[in-house]
Amino acid sequence: MDSHKHLFTASVFLVALLLTACTVSYKFNGASINYNETKTITISDFPIRANYVWGPMQAIFNNELKDIFANHTKLTQVKRNGDLKLEGEITQYNQRNKSVSSEGYSAQTELSMTVNVRFTNNKNHKEDFEKQFTASTTYETTQSLNSVQEELVTEMVKNITDQIFNATVANW
Repeated sequence: MDSHKHLFTASVFLVALLLTACTVSYKFNGASINYNETKTITISDFPIRANYVWGPMQAIFNNELKDIFANHTKLTQVKRNGDLKLEGEITQYNQRNKSVSSEGYSAQTELSMTVNVRFTNNKNHKEDFEKQFTASTTYETTQSLNSVQEELVTEMVKNITDQIFNATVANW
């Protein structure tokens, strides 16, 4: 019975030691952020600087970018002077023939989108960067772009905002 008491005491001591020795690290839906230091983010609206433009694309992108940070971090979004800062522009949006049918006609069209991002971490400038993120998707040429554009742009925007999120706060 005495050995059980020593084992219990040793176990309690070990658990207490482990609890006090560990530092708190937040992982909130994939984000790796030290919320003791980093509390805010400024996300500027990204204008379209591409030659080819589809009007709703800008709003879809800006809303999705802000939503991913709102839904997957505890950062407060502020208009200026955030601990983290995202800004940039949609630099490319285009389509090109992807494959040709046996009759020699275009069978698929590829739609692509590129976004240039400038990320500033005011708590750790070693993490600052400027880079481009691209996504593309294809659709059958028998479909009109107008009939599939919203769905395809939404899909590409989701892909690009996931890439941006992972590059900035997920530390993958």
